[in-house]
Amino acid sequence: MGKPTGFLENGRELPKKLEPIVRIQDNKEFVLNEEFGDKINTQASRCMDCGVPFCHNGCPIGNIIPEFNDAVYRDSWEEAWHILSSTNNFPEFTGRVCPAPCESACVLGINQDPITICNIEKTIVETAYREGYAQPKKPRSRTGKTVAIIGSGPAGLAAAEQINSAGHSVTVFERDEKVGGLLRFGIPDFKLGMDIIDRKINLMAEAGIKFEVNAHIGVSINAQQLRQDFDVVLLTGGSTVPRDLPIPGRELNGVHFAMEFLSQNNRRANDMDLKTKEIHAKDKHVVVIGGGDTGSDCVGTSNRHGAASITQVEIMPIPPEKRPANMPWPQYPMIMKTTTSHEEGCERHWNILTKEFISDGEGNVTGLRIADIVWQDAKPGERPGFNEVANSERVIPCDQAFLAMGFLHPEPTGVLAQLDIKLDDRGNVATNGFSTNQKGVFAAGDMRTGQSLIVRCINEGRECAREVDAYLMGNTNLEAKAGSLMLSAS
Repeated sequence: MGKPTGFLENGRELPKKLEPIVRIQDNKEFVLNEEFGDKINTQASRCMDCGVPFCHNGCPIGNIIPEFNDAVYRDSWEEAWHILSSTNNFPEFTGRVCPAPCESACVLGINQDPITICNIEKTIVETAYREGYAQPKKPRSRTGKTVAIIGSGPAGLAAAEQINSAGHSVTVFERDEKVGGLLRFGIPDFKLGMDIIDRKINLMAEAGIKFEVNAHIGVSINAQQLRQDFDVVLLTGGSTVPRDLPIPGRELNGVHFAMEFLSQNNRRANDMDLKTKEIHAKDKHVVVIGGGDTGSDCVGTSNRHGAASITQVEIMPIPPEKRPANMPWPQYPMIMKTTTSHEEGCERHWNILTKEFISDGEGNVTGLRIADIVWQDAKPGERPGFNEVANSERVIPCDQAFLAMGFLHPEPTGVLAQLDIKLDDRGNVATNGFSTNQKGVFAAGDMRTGQSLIVRCINEGRECAREVDAYLMGNTNLEAKAGSLMLSAS
């Protein structure tokens, strides 16, 4: 432990950001991490080196947080990198976009502000790239076994790096023209730039992983062919069917799924083919339906477009400002979250029922009919209902609406249909462990679990890689998450 009294002497501090009026002028990252300097060592000194590090348990991938905090405090950056990269394949991603369940579980957070774990993680990985510590994870030898991974999001990429490091030959298939999936086409550049993704993909290619783009398995390539050509097929295509809003006027021009908007903007920002009719928010009255991170990303993107107004509505009640009694430490609490996108300008409303998209008479949306609701207490075993507030119905301006209400399940057609993959009652891939009903076919990530966090998808990919390795070799020496048992062939 570097400094036993660090948490008593220093408060939580994070790097400064560009002012909203400045940062909305482009799509670039705006956190001034490089100006934070030696303050990062001070922040690392706040780690208490707890007897039971709940942060480690709160992290879905089991990052060894007290140890890398101590190394950062001592300026031992290469040591910190080796500790961090032993459990996390992509700290350059999680350090930027993870909601940090580890910080919610920090023991210091019981009565003080928790450790700035995400920012420390980001600083470690950026130092590793700058100093040359980040190197390709090349295997010592090859086994002759081959694995096809369908989908290049965080689960697929994590599995690819782990399986490749075990000596198996890995080919990742991506239906778009560049690798990254959700990372590249779902997260705005101002949060995670494509250069950060490309930097990691290049290291993975140097390690021997092959990437096939414009390869839409189940459409342009028959999935059964992969089963013949590879020893294992791993499905990591994500949960890509969005939740729709079947109300009158849904078909009007100007009503879009959030990912249509976000994906296109990333393409525009990187001089890529838009692929669909242009969606732009300049001078529009934008309404974002859905109060989560995807909705927040629509807000930030609309601000950068120069929208006339931005309103975000959510059917659920407003979350509490502080941790509620039914979500005690170290659980991840559902509390009020104001993102950097909200800081840039947005009206937010909760307990809102969206009833109808209003037409201008020529097929374009011009307004949204909404009403206030009051939630009822739920009966045991039942979902809560709600009542509409009398005389609360009204129409708000809406030239453009983005549906950001989450995702339902993977696409059931294409690859899943061609491989005759069994689905569960929610439409996700049904598995025993990570194995599907087809021998040699595995699934991981959102395609298996439903919509989740990037950090959970990384854990899915890592754990699935162990199961794939054990299937191919009879056992595995790939790193296990803390508390896991080494797999062996059954």
